[in-house]
Amino acid sequence: MRRTWLRVFATVATPLVALALPGVPAQADPGVVVFPGMEIIQGTNACTLGFVDSAARVAFTAGHCRGDGIVQDRARRFVGNQGSFRDNTPDGATIDTNHQITDWEAINLAPDVVVNNVLPRGLVLVSDSGVGPSPGLPVCHFGVVTGESCGNIQAVYNGWFTMANGVVSQKGDSGGPVYFITPDGRAAIVGMFNSTWGQFPAAVSWHVANQQAQGDVISAASAPVP
Repeated sequence: MRRTWLRVFATVATPLVALALPGVPAQADPGVVVFPGMEIIQGTNACTLGFVDSAARVAFTAGHCRGDGIVQDRARRFVGNQGSFRDNTPDGATIDTNHQITDWEAINLAPDVVVNNVLPRGLVLVSDSGVGPSPGLPVCHFGVVTGESCGNIQAVYNGWFTMANGVVSQKGDSGGPVYFITPDGRAAIVGMFNSTWGQFPAAVSWHVANQQAQGDVISAASAPVP
């Protein structure tokens, strides 16, 4: 059975301005726009935002990007708070293809930020239940460090998949969307960048992550009050 090293790709954020926060800000700065493919900072981690649910005002990124609960944009402006997450990514560990990787974080966006679901290249990023990872599927990935790169899904495993033939990644790209460009010109999210598996960039399945997030919300809502 093939085994290889798995390396996660969050990066340590370099402060752009001095930061002194007495507590969680109640409001975002006027004019802050939240969109898929933007850089977000949580504590000392800088990553890429993967998906924005405009209706629910919830955004998603990689779970291993989580920090102290406060989520900011590149200019250190408050955009929201960390909600639920799951992360079992074994950074630097040797794993096999049967290992299930779960790595997502839901972010509750501030009520006064401007929210859209448009990627930096202008494509609308949507969630389509009919589009999921499959070997050979042409996909593109957007990360704040490497920008957009395109190739194909190399293989699909237990909640995650690898990519090849042109897809590249660097530290800071974690959480970035992986998407299939539909015939009508939209981008259907397939996954969120997680790590590298050997020589291949790897991502967690969007549909698996979204189902888990929805399930966690339902479980929390139905839990008995102490």
